[in-house]
Amino acid sequence: MRRHTDETLPDADHLVRRWKAWECGEDKPSSHYAPIIAAALRTVTTSLFPPANRTESGLETVDATGMDTLEIVTRLQASSVNNATLEALRITVDRLCSEYAHSRPDELVQEGRRWLRRIVEMQEQRLSFSQRRDTLELAGWLALLVGCLEYDMGDRGSAEATRRAALSLGAEVGSAGILGWAHEMRAWFALATGDYRGVVAAARSGQGVAGSHSVAVQLIAQEAKAWARMGKQDEMERALDRGRSLLDSMPYPDNTENHFVVDPDKFDFYVMDCYRHVGDDRLASGLAEEVIKSSTGFGGFERAPMRIAEARVTLGVAAAREGDLGSAVAFGRRALAGDRKSLPSLKMVSRDLAVVLDNRFGNEPVAQSYLDEFRSI
Repeated sequence: MRRHTDETLPDADHLVRRWKAWECGEDKPSSHYAPIIAAALRTVTTSLFPPANRTESGLETVDATGMDTLEIVTRLQASSVNNATLEALRITVDRLCSEYAHSRPDELVQEGRRWLRRIVEMQEQRLSFSQRRDTLELAGWLALLVGCLEYDMGDRGSAEATRRAALSLGAEVGSAGILGWAHEMRAWFALATGDYRGVVAAARSGQGVAGSHSVAVQLIAQEAKAWARMGKQDEMERALDRGRSLLDSMPYPDNTENHFVVDPDKFDFYVMDCYRHVGDDRLASGLAEEVIKSSTGFGGFERAPMRIAEARVTLGVAAAREGDLGSAVAFGRRALAGDRKSLPSLKMVSRDLAVVLDNRFGNEPVAQSYLDEFRSI
């Protein structure tokens, strides 16, 4: 705690008593101590102490607007578009982006493309200047979603073309969020292919245009991941500290399910990846367990299966380094077995476990069996 504040803290015995009282649920740390505790645990304040009015997802379109998909499409095809129709379209785009984490990519990408075509067709209608800008911005967000899904399915060429289209739309309407996410996708593509200097370049370009949008935090996180893979822990730590401070300064998001919103739980996911690479297995495993908890909903429903898969790989790497081959392979297989996959990302993180298993247990049949499964992906 002392390393994460410039202020003078009470003596160690007092801090330990207050920490234990917090862990036992006797009280909640004040606004002064909460960010210091979070920083000591390498996370952000609202990940440990979320606001009381925290929401899990946005409203359903029909509940929020009184329109179902058929009525929205009918109005979009009309000779003029009113603000209520645009609001319904905006909520629909938010819903699609919120389904990214758990929906089948082949199905969601088709729905995203259909709505994208509808928005393009709207440009032929009588729209005011502000309506035209709003529809182009919604098209930009949909293009980002479609590009992410294309990359998840391994279609790198289409994903890059769609990313460039989103970048162009973002520039046309002056959307810092769309511009930032288009650069973030370029950083993500570079990370998955091992171009770590390219990650840093894309991340820094994105930070220059992202403004106050939360994508700036994810861009910093991608930079930190690259530094970790290059073995530059000091740069990694500085980047994580910048990301943590920036996210702590932002309001808690309204819809944490939206893929293009950076929430505190997602930050733990980034930090987990970094510490797995620099070999801090204790910290990486603790964060992995928190990622799994925060990504699992009522009845064991996996709200963010791709995050959970990468957390399981992290636990597998830690187990392998401790010599526990059985647990390492079990975690690795569960990660590969998920229905919702981002193939490039899963391959990238699973390679970490494959390398450890090959180096330490290369002659073991169980390890070879897992490595065969990994290669098949």
